[in-house]
Amino acid sequence: MPEYCVTGGTGFIAAYLIKSLLDKGHTVRATVRDPGDSEKVGFLREFNGAKERLKILKADLLVEGSFDEAIQGVDGVFHTASPVIVSYDDNVQATLIDPCIKGTLNVLSSCTKATSVKRVVLTSSCSSIRYRYDVQQVCPLNESHWSDTDYCKRYNLWYAYAKTIGETEAWRIAKESGIDLVVVNPSFVVGPLLAPQPTSTLHLILSIVKGSLGQYPNTTVGFVHIDDVIAAHILAMEDSRASGRLVCSSSVAHWSEIIEMLRAKYPSYPYENKCSSQEGDNNPHSMDTTKITQLGFPPFRTLEQMFDDCIKSFQDKGFL
Repeated sequence: MPEYCVTGGTGFIAAYLIKSLLDKGHTVRATVRDPGDSEKVGFLREFNGAKERLKILKADLLVEGSFDEAIQGVDGVFHTASPVIVSYDDNVQATLIDPCIKGTLNVLSSCTKATSVKRVVLTSSCSSIRYRYDVQQVCPLNESHWSDTDYCKRYNLWYAYAKTIGETEAWRIAKESGIDLVVVNPSFVVGPLLAPQPTSTLHLILSIVKGSLGQYPNTTVGFVHIDDVIAAHILAMEDSRASGRLVCSSSVAHWSEIIEMLRAKYPSYPYENKCSSQEGDNNPHSMDTTKITQLGFPPFRTLEQMFDDCIKSFQDKGFL
């Protein structure tokens, strides 16, 4: 049974991935910034099989060599660790761009040292695909499309900028060092809460439903259920036919449409009713998932399913 390393263990995707791998009987090494922070990390130790088969190790995206120990001897690495920041402060370079780009370099450099690693699966994003001046002309967007970093800079889309450069660098290193790299490009990930507190993407949904943000994002984006994202990562690791990039996205919608859908079903919440004036992120587009479907991937779950699961978990955990 292969042993895997998952970076950024407390993240939304990483935590689900660890749970799923443990459920399948794998031994897992998870990296976190502070293994001693039981408030943040404790829930990982509760997973079935965690006692016997989960090791939690300290690693920092910005520290060279800090992933060596976690990666040495494993068969595959899922590099999911990357900051997701929904609101930007002044120091976007230090909080977002450096961890995303330097982190990718550090993790892949540890992978090149570990002869045991057969494949690396990187969690990128549709953000490294869909930000372009000609987005409507080239739709539907597929794995061959890349975001334009000048476009990202012009509209202050720093998350997309970091993800695009981070992924480009990952492909460069993989090519130079002969790493078998497969990249999953999920859109906006939605689903039930697993950690004790909502991570940034779920926090955004919660704030929109509670009307505590002041406005909702002027964003047209693909959404995808967390279960589909996890299945895509496991397929990317385990299916020898998987290669290159894999778009992982269900329906595309504007946040105003999501609010409308939720309001019809859960009318008692206040919801945001003012749209942000931000530009550059509201281009209608569509995502082509032919490539992953041809590998036998089942139909993606619907917007209704993913948001129902998300709202229900907020209710169950007392956030709504």
